[in-house]
Amino acid sequence: MSALVSLLRLVEAQQADELRLGVARAPLVLSQGVPKNLTLAETGEMVLRQMLGSLLSPEVEACLARGAPFSGPYDAGPALGLYRAAFSPRPQGEPGFDVVLTRPVEPAPEPLQTPVSAPSKASGCPPFVTPSATPARVESGPAPAGATRVTPALEALLSRAAQLRASDVHVRHGEPAFARVDGRLTLLEAGEHDVRELLGADVAQHSADASLVSASSGRIRLHAFLVGGVPALAVRVLPKTIPSLAELGLPPDLKDLVALPNGLVLLTGPAGSGKSTTAASLCQELIRQRSAMLLTLEDPIEYAFDTSGTSSVVRQRQIGLDVGDYATGLRDALREDPDVLLVGEMRDAESISLALTAAETGHLVIGTLHSRSSSSAIDRIIDTYPGARQHQLRVQLSESLRAVVAQRLLPHARGTGRVVAVEVLRRNAAVANLIREGKTPQLISVLQSSRKEGMVLLERSLSELCRAGTVDERHAFAAANDPDSLTEYLRGRSHTDEPRR
Repeated sequence: MSALVSLLRLVEAQQADELRLGVARAPLVLSQGVPKNLTLAETGEMVLRQMLGSLLSPEVEACLARGAPFSGPYDAGPALGLYRAAFSPRPQGEPGFDVVLTRPVEPAPEPLQTPVSAPSKASGCPPFVTPSATPARVESGPAPAGATRVTPALEALLSRAAQLRASDVHVRHGEPAFARVDGRLTLLEAGEHDVRELLGADVAQHSADASLVSASSGRIRLHAFLVGGVPALAVRVLPKTIPSLAELGLPPDLKDLVALPNGLVLLTGPAGSGKSTTAASLCQELIRQRSAMLLTLEDPIEYAFDTSGTSSVVRQRQIGLDVGDYATGLRDALREDPDVLLVGEMRDAESISLALTAAETGHLVIGTLHSRSSSSAIDRIIDTYPGARQHQLRVQLSESLRAVVAQRLLPHARGTGRVVAVEVLRRNAAVANLIREGKTPQLISVLQSSRKEGMVLLERSLSELCRAGTVDERHAFAAANDPDSLTEYLRGRSHTDEPRR
């Protein structure tokens, strides 16, 4: 019922008190009877039934089949609490049904744990029973805000993954478990695994995300989804503490980014390249160096920041739990007095526009974006807008951008661990002019000729790792944006800061 829980989180985020659902109707979110201005897709009968899951129990079905209404309490979990769910059949001849979930005005009775034999006075139908939305737990210390704890079955799997220093765990129902160790998939545990046992509850429909706390692995990010109708899990294992920039192997002069008073800093790279960890490391360094209000928008929250011994304040908001979406969170942020904004992902035109507005109005914005290089990151931002608005966005970006850090994670040549290679683009007059004029392919020349300003071309970073014996050349060529340029660096023809002709 993850889709239903997501809608109820949207009700909370909109400070509303009612959710209306129906066959072939779009969900409505209302506050004191007044609909919120939200555009949601219609739900067909099959989709609605999947969304409601076990809430649509046989008792409810029987009442609807008789043309009788049905109501009872629904426990949506600790974060959302109790709702009153009221099912009503459509008039005779009209297919489908409707359901309204409302916050009870008066304290509601505890949800029944077993069916009762006495019928409801209102409808002749007994109140329905809903399973708890909270999975079984392992006591592993206090969980950070927005997180829960893991089941014993999942804890055993994570403990094994921690011994192998795995970054990810993959499980499909009825199949063995696999782990990603140093970028490579390996068998974690043979045998058939029950995803329902790992989650401690029936598997949600479609997909769901959560932050959890494991006794053996620390904080993890869990994604539950369906593959061919079969439930599966993908678990990202996060470091127990936020690593420093030096521990990550990043250039030491990146520390000066945390002193920027305003502007946009982009962290880019393919999925699994460590963007979120770099962003957390920069923000942890920032709250140590400055007295700042850090506001994060994450989906879900991954790292817990340490403010002990500092005068900084951190507010972490989870998309879907604390706020409906990134765009709403960014609009809210301008009223929440942040000095620094961490945006977990800049994914659409509205969130990008709001992030640029925040950067222009005196905030430092650190955001992540999926792209292979600094120039492609800029092009991707521009391409989110229609052609008529792209010139305006180029001007905005040329003035607001402070730096782009594009990174790759590569296997260490010794066979264990991984190494980061980076490309660093910093704003100067030449960079701003090329962005404004739409000449982003020429940024490679600036990267090659501006090393003294702290800029690094990815191919230069890869060649230095190869010469140090840290990375195998075949992995370096696979990671390079321009293999020909990497060849020149490896041959020693591009050691100078002269641009390649």
